[in-house]
Parts: sequence; C-alpha cells; structure tokens
Amino acid sequence: QVKLVESGGGLVQAGGSLRLSCATDRRIFSINTMGWYRQAPGEQRELVAIIFSGGVTNYADAVKGRFTISRDNAKNTVYLQMNSLEAEDTAVYYCAADLRYSAIVPFQRYWGQGTQVTVSS
Repeated sequence: QVKLVESGGGLVQAGGSLRLSCATDRRIFSINTMGWYRQAPGEQRELVAIIFSGGVTNYADAVKGRFTISRDNAKNTVYLQMNSLEAEDTAVYYCAADLRYSAIVPFQRYWGQGTQVTVSS
C-alpha cells in the first residue's frame, strides 16, 4: 500500500497565502494524474486543481488566477500554492494521485488524509 502525506494547512487571514504539499511515503513505479480536492462542512468534495503527468493543468473556476498546482516528479510530490485566500476557501483539502506502486499492479487512486485550511475574514 501507499500513503499520501500532506502538509501545509493552517489558519490564515483573508488575502493571505498558504502552500500545501503532498508526497508519497515510498518509491513509486509510476504516477499519472495528481490533484487537490476540498470539502467544506456540509458540502460535497470538489475538485480544486489537477495536473497530468505531462504538466497540463486544470482548475476549478473559483480558484483560477489565485491557486497554482505543480509537481516534482523526482520527489513524487504535488504542491498547491494558494494566494489571495478568501473565507470561501475554508475546507479540508485532500490530495489525490493515480499511481501504480509496482509494474505488476494497475493504476489506482490514492487519497491523502486531508489538511485543514481556515481563512478568517
């Protein structure tokens, strides 16, 4: 099994910035898509940003121009730089990765444990 370990959440004032990181806890054979999702209280989990293995990115309309997703393939790590944070960005943020940890298993989606981001207005 593989774990995705997240870090970087916290409390920030509106207008501030945070950077989330998510890394695998072991060496991985191959990683395809990596992304960030979020879930606010009483809401469904929603896609925030996604980055494909070739570097193509896609963002939710609510975060375009404010958030930037990136990845370091050598470190099996995905990042989410969040600028101009708003109270509406308050949620638990989860990273996800479609990966295969060895050559003999298929791609599977793995999730991080979630990290709380709270933006005070």
